[in-house]
Amino acid sequence: MEITERIVGGVTILDLKGRMTIDGGAQLLKDKSESLVFQRRDQVIVNLGGVPYIDSGGLGQLVACYTTLARAGGRLTLLNVNKRNHDLLTISKLVAVFETFDTEQTAIESYPAAARL
Repeated sequence: MEITERIVGGVTILDLKGRMTIDGGAQLLKDKSESLVFQRRDQVIVNLGGVPYIDSGGLGQLVACYTTLARAGGRLTLLNVNKRNHDLLTISKLVAVFETFDTEQTAIESYPAAARL
């Protein structure tokens, strides 16, 4: 899995590409979230548009990232969740935990103005 990082309007967007599996780099996402918290960049959108598949290990890493950011007073939202991955979130009842957005603009606008400066 590859992670590309960019900042738009004060919000960090992580564009993920590849399968998010326990042996396919899911740990990279958790490491990245810890690094962002250390840098005091705790308003994060994870773009799953390039992620065709998430296994239980990848799902666990998403939860770990969410927890890391929430404990730091931050927020993590998901963008471009495909049907398969959305079904996984629904089955695991995590759809109630993660806010999901279909467009980058609406995801960015969901963050408070102060976070987007």
